Amino acid sequence: MTAPHARYRRAVAIPAGMAMATALAFLPNTSATAADEAPAAVSADATSLSYVVNVKPGHGTSAYVKKAVGKAGGTIVTSYDQIGVIVVHSSNPDFAKTIRTVRGVQSAGATRTAPLPTAVTADLGAPKVLSAAEVARAEAPAGQDPLEPQQWDLPAIKADKAHEKSLGSEKVTVAVIDTGVDDTHPDIAPNFDRKASVNCVSGKPDTSDGAWRPGAAESPHGTHVAGEIAAAKNGVGMTGVAPGVKVSGIKVSNPDGFFYTEAVVCGFVWAAEHGVDVTNNSYYTDPWYFNCKNDPDQKALLDAVTRASRYAEKKGAVNVAAAGNENYDLAADEITDPSSPNDSTPGDRVVDPSKCLDIPTQLPGVVTVASTGAKGIKSSFSNYGLRVADIAAPGGDSTAYQKPEAPATSGLILGTLPGGKWGYMAGTSMASPHVAGVAALIKSTHPYASPALVKALLYAQADATPCTDPYDIDADGKIDAVCEGSKNLNGFYGWGIADALDAVTK
Repeated sequence: MTAPHARYRRAVAIPAGMAMATALAFLPNTSATAADEAPAAVSADATSLSYVVNVKPGHGTSAYVKKAVGKAGGTIVTSYDQIGVIVVHSSNPDFAKTIRTVRGVQSAGATRTAPLPTAVTADLGAPKVLSAAEVARAEAPAGQDPLEPQQWDLPAIKADKAHEKSLGSEKVTVAVIDTGVDDTHPDIAPNFDRKASVNCVSGKPDTSDGAWRPGAAESPHGTHVAGEIAAAKNGVGMTGVAPGVKVSGIKVSNPDGFFYTEAVVCGFVWAAEHGVDVTNNSYYTDPWYFNCKNDPDQKALLDAVTRASRYAEKKGAVNVAAAGNENYDLAADEITDPSSPNDSTPGDRVVDPSKCLDIPTQLPGVVTVASTGAKGIKSSFSNYGLRVADIAAPGGDSTAYQKPEAPATSGLILGTLPGGKWGYMAGTSMASPHVAGVAALIKSTHPYASPALVKALLYAQADATPCTDPYDIDADGKIDAVCEGSKNLNGFYGWGIADALDAVTK
């Protein structure tokens, strides 16, 4: 069973008491909603493409390579010398082919298959949110934020019990590398780390005030993720997994909703150099769902993002990423990818996921997160795979498939939305920030722990969860996915479901 494809790990805002028709946006054999459809094409007169040129790290771009870039018709936008990645724009269709022959160039490739936009007309659609009346009616027991009773996901990872011990340290920052974060939201503002926030969409950091925020017509995705991680426990709205830590916004999605390599590289490098302890990555790097090492363009993109994510970890960040929403077995021998390249004309291609990687999800060192629903089993849409999925956490599912216990009413995940609002979404995009929040709690408990130790504790403390077998999530008599492995390590849940209580007590 296969769900619709995503750029960011597709998640659609759904109101409380969601309509079944809306919920079906996540389920198999259904079309994507209007908010999920690809935006309008870029203007016809835009002919320039963006490229990454990878050279030996640790040195400034050599005069020889600079000259070669210019001679090949390229213009250097910026250079990340610490990892040896140069961002170039060129309208020469043979630029990559030419520059690959230059001495000192290790790989080079176009980061997109459609021209750079000269105008943006796309509208991702207005999210459906909790109404003001629904927020006003919300009641909670003493000590809880008003909307917390709707957050079945917090007790699912024992975050409610963890908060009795610790809310996390304000010295820990989680960077949301995503579509942008609305730091004016009353649940986010108290914990927002401005110094660690930036707009990286062009591939070059833009630190102007508010540049990290989503535009009015842009996706609320990053804001939702930020609230899941660190919505303040302040008597307003909802509560994050780690409501005492800081959260920053690193905007890497352009207004059309694409996460291109140069932006992702910029995001990781920025996080690395601004004291970030955890990064959350609920997206895949466009335009290829899987980047194949035997394709020179895709290899260059894989090289660039690998260098950037490793650099962030070297500088102290734990990188957490969503597994994806297509119900793919990422440990299978082959997968049919019908969505790449998603910025021009996609077509079916069969890939080996051990050689063609979803980035950053499948990169070495990255914590890959699968999604569970309100009944604690794999979400209908969640990708999985033995020794690919490292850990699991609540990402929601159709309420018809996994209905939460009262007083919660929706099987999806409550989060913050731009403009001081709240609403429901589901996807591995929502699972990943739960793990990022737990990692932040571990870092708060063990402030001197290295990324390797934080990850080791994350996996060791996870609640081992055996395979769901048989897995027939829609009860139609057909097996929807096959889980391999043992109780302690398997394809659906990895090392188990994240445990926030252990994170603050062990």
